Amino acid sequence: MRIAADGVSKVLGPTTLLAPVSLAVESGRCAVIRGVNGSGKTTLLRILAGLLDPTTGTATIDGEPVDERNPRTRAAVAALLGAPTAYRDLTLADHLTLIDASWGRDPQTCPERVDAGLAALEIGHLAQRFPHELSSGQGQLFRLALTLFRPSRLLILDEPEQRLDTDKRALLGRLIRDRVDAGTTVVMASHDPTLTEAVADQVVTLIPAEPT
Repeated sequence: MRIAADGVSKVLGPTTLLAPVSLAVESGRCAVIRGVNGSGKTTLLRILAGLLDPTTGTATIDGEPVDERNPRTRAAVAALLGAPTAYRDLTLADHLTLIDASWGRDPQTCPERVDAGLAALEIGHLAQRFPHELSSGQGQLFRLALTLFRPSRLLILDEPEQRLDTDKRALLGRLIRDRVDAGTTVVMASHDPTLTEAVADQVVTLIPAEPT
């Protein structure tokens, strides 16, 4: 699959959140978005995920406009943009079980998938914890587990390394690279040069809009 942005920008009143930018990322490639704070990294990712309409330009998946209301967009995209919804009275394992059921997977083999999904982020021992019982770093690993567990052909990740120590950032890099090598398209924002070097096939640097 191919995700593309052609001259997309976002303007709110007198404020330019994202200056016009174009990019294209093919299947089995990872694009890392870089830029100073305020350059529009999160805004661009939200446009690519279909969560935000651009002021100018178009964002497409395989030539079709990206729109979170479109079932084809929802089936293709898994995004970590801010904290995903978590339920106080569901354990970590319960959350992944809910995702598994929502996407029609075989309920007989659900426990094995849930165990593997948590183990991949090295939080299998926390399966019966509630989200509010996690530390900051554990919470980020849980959010990553929710995102990576969902079936998708396109991963959109906003600074996924946040709150992770060096070892867990290295683990994250390996997991992302494995997904890319398996054919998934990845677009992510990151400030971490080591993670960027580990996963990026291309790097896009955003330039902040000139003040008006």
